Amino acid sequence: MVETPGPQRRVEDVMLRCPKTLPPECTVDQVRSLFGDDHVHMALIVDARGNLLTTLEPSDIPADARGAAKAAVFGMVRHRTIDPKLPADVATAVLQAAGRRRLAVVDGRGKLLGLLCLKRTGLGFCSDAGVASRAAERGTCSTRAG
Repeated sequence: MVETPGPQRRVEDVMLRCPKTLPPECTVDQVRSLFGDDHVHMALIVDARGNLLTTLEPSDIPADARGAAKAAVFGMVRHRTIDPKLPADVATAVLQAAGRRRLAVVDGRGKLLGLLCLKRTGLGFCSDAGVASRAAERGTCSTRAG
């Protein structure tokens, strides 16, 4: 069965609720390691209160960046977040127009609520159950990376 976002569904209905996150002090090597999983397209760096500090995509980190350097300096938030109340079909269009498959879901104060993950096919969104299943297959289960 193909998951299609109906007009009544919102981002908060289809987002991953427990995405992997990294602490502010994480290093370039830790982020590169996270990107070793081909399902990971965006790293989320959050503070101890759960506020999104920045996001990183693989192309954000320069090839010559030192592995011990703090990764957060290479990140950005602009154009990488989405409102949880936005209709899911609008979110799909936003992602496709930007050529993206991931957006951090944040509330009006910047608290990370989840991660919107468009499937490779563009026909629906990744689910918490699917992510948990892949983690179980790999023998990992933590949502806090690093």
